[in-house]
Amino acid sequence: MTDTSKKTIAVGAGEPAQPPDFNRLFSERARAMQSSAIREILKITERSDVISFAGGLPAPSTFPVETMRVALDGVLTSNGREALQYSTTEGYAPLREWIAARVGSPEAPVSPDDVLVVSGSQQGLDLLAKVLIDAGDTVLVETPTYLGALQAFSMFAPNFVSIATDSEGLLPETLTTAVRGAKFIYTLPNFQNPTGRLLSEDRRYCLVERARALDLLILEDDPYGALSYSGETPPSIRSLAPERTVYLGSFSKVLSPGLRIGYLIAPAILRAKLVQAKQATDLHTATLPQMAVYDVIKDGFLDTHIPTIRQLYCEQCATMLAALAKYMPNDVRWSTPSGGMFLWVELPSGMDASALLALAIERNVAYVPGAPFFASNPKVETLRLAFVTVPPPLIEEGIKRLAEVIRTHRLPR
Repeated sequence: MTDTSKKTIAVGAGEPAQPPDFNRLFSERARAMQSSAIREILKITERSDVISFAGGLPAPSTFPVETMRVALDGVLTSNGREALQYSTTEGYAPLREWIAARVGSPEAPVSPDDVLVVSGSQQGLDLLAKVLIDAGDTVLVETPTYLGALQAFSMFAPNFVSIATDSEGLLPETLTTAVRGAKFIYTLPNFQNPTGRLLSEDRRYCLVERARALDLLILEDDPYGALSYSGETPPSIRSLAPERTVYLGSFSKVLSPGLRIGYLIAPAILRAKLVQAKQATDLHTATLPQMAVYDVIKDGFLDTHIPTIRQLYCEQCATMLAALAKYMPNDVRWSTPSGGMFLWVELPSGMDASALLALAIERNVAYVPGAPFFASNPKVETLRLAFVTVPPPLIEEGIKRLAEVIRTHRLPR
């Protein structure tokens, strides 16, 4: 009779099985990885008694839960087998057609073939990094810039060159022949994360002129453009230079981040390489949420939904600005955004926002220090405040506590 019982491999008398030495196995790329400073802070601020201005999260009250439920039920009822099947890498065709019509203009039309649906625009940044960056390549970024982009690009060991900025965004005139040969310039022109600033129309034209003169590719990341409090933004950079611009968009800030539906629009030869990179990454973005998103937006839902988000965020931003003016010391400075989700604060010279954070958390208020948003030469006296998930009364209380921490921190001990 054959013994079919499970057998164990002997590893020595009473000795537990030992794992391999993973530190030896990690690639150089993995060794260089670092956790997101924001994600680490969020772990600290999960307590309900903490007033957190740290997370860059959309307000959950804006999520169209019932509308999405009906759409998901409808897709599964009418087309469930297609929704649960593998799909094309490029994305659900009707959704790509909608995106092309939404983003395109008479001056810079978009074909559905130009659109690649991605698993959140963060995946778009990852794919672009894989396709474009070799170790040591020069990559141009704003000062400061989106931390998630720095993480995505850093995986491929570029040489970051920081481009000077002011309250109106990057300074195109600083793009000189010294940066010729850079792989691309990355910019968030609309209500930038982390500063909330808006790139002026004149500078957009100037940026395009300099990019053409220096043969630069432009990565235009635009997750916040729809959140203009007035409903208006300057023309997109892509509309001014479609031949050398990759446009990244997302449904995370206008529907739900949990759906993980973003998109990018790129010139044909680049888009083909991005499709190949995505095939190696995840084959395609999940079909069911693509189909459900299309079902929700196809008849104009966003045209009525987005204004309600703008109004809410505008009111919360105004509450924070008023509280800053009321409680902050005179030598603290902050941005005045006209859209988006963030404020940027500059503390007096000599203060370190990272060191201050522990004291703030003791007072049950949190923020994100500004230093991680810099590719080089971080300004440690800066910090980011996100206001859209905090009710107005708590916004005022949180700013009051933060102002008290700043004053206390400056007093001799």
